[in-house]
Amino acid sequence: MEGSGQLIVLTGMSGAGKQLAARFFEDMGWRVIDNLPPRLLPDLAMGELAACREIGDQSPSVPPRLCVIADVRAGKDFAGLLPALDTLRDRDMPAVLVFLDATDEALVQRFKETRRTHPLFLAHGGILPALSAERETLVSVKARADKVIDTSDLAPSDLRTQILELWGQPEQRRHPLTVTVTSFGFKHGLPLDADLIFDVRFLRNPHYVDALRPCDGRDEAVQRYVMDDDRTGCFLERLYDMVGWSLPQYVDEGKAYLTVGIGCTGGKHRSVVITEKLVRFLQNRGYPVIMQHRDIGRF
Repeated sequence: MEGSGQLIVLTGMSGAGKQLAARFFEDMGWRVIDNLPPRLLPDLAMGELAACREIGDQSPSVPPRLCVIADVRAGKDFAGLLPALDTLRDRDMPAVLVFLDATDEALVQRFKETRRTHPLFLAHGGILPALSAERETLVSVKARADKVIDTSDLAPSDLRTQILELWGQPEQRRHPLTVTVTSFGFKHGLPLDADLIFDVRFLRNPHYVDALRPCDGRDEAVQRYVMDDDRTGCFLERLYDMVGWSLPQYVDEGKAYLTVGIGCTGGKHRSVVITEKLVRFLQNRGYPVIMQHRDIGRF
């Protein structure tokens, strides 16, 4: 099943992690639609395929990367799920049916923690009767599933790993975390989206060298000046060690994006040099990296 299935239908028990799984698909670039009445699924898939053909995004035989959540929230319409899947198969657009399950004990605990109401709670007068009724409704759907994932003992990062291994692109499976490294000037304010901030104002400042002041940190002369500071090499070693150790921990926690801010006074010289160095380090480690110099043109 690895890499197969451009149309995923997520279903299963309420509280088993469908919303979380959908978020992971969204992070991988899939279009995600929640709580779709199953009878609309064939027309939706055909419409998405037609739209992709118009812009040349897909070959005519390959459906778009679409993830749809369909479950008992649809009420009586949910009975149309299996017929809808049959229709898709007849149109040569087979969907991969992914069923998320968990034990009653795990589901009850999750509903307690989130304080959310099971969609069948009121109709059946309690959480356990609601779970029982839902399981009965889903028997034939689970039997039809291409993949069943039991999330009872899965951490979110484990579920994410499974989804990446089955449906992620090779680069996403290799490094699911995209890192943005941005230089900035403290006098212009902190980057609002930064997860980690490093202050390099202790390094000697090219601003006070007349010949270097008009240049920025991408200039070779500025880079040499900053790197000639004995403290720069020591700082970079510690920076590489800390960031290199931290990023796998963020991956394990299921984080898809991380922003690292490198700041100096104006955001033109020292922070730019260090940002360029850190970006190369991360690229050599195989991470997808976005480099930004926020304040390089400001005064």
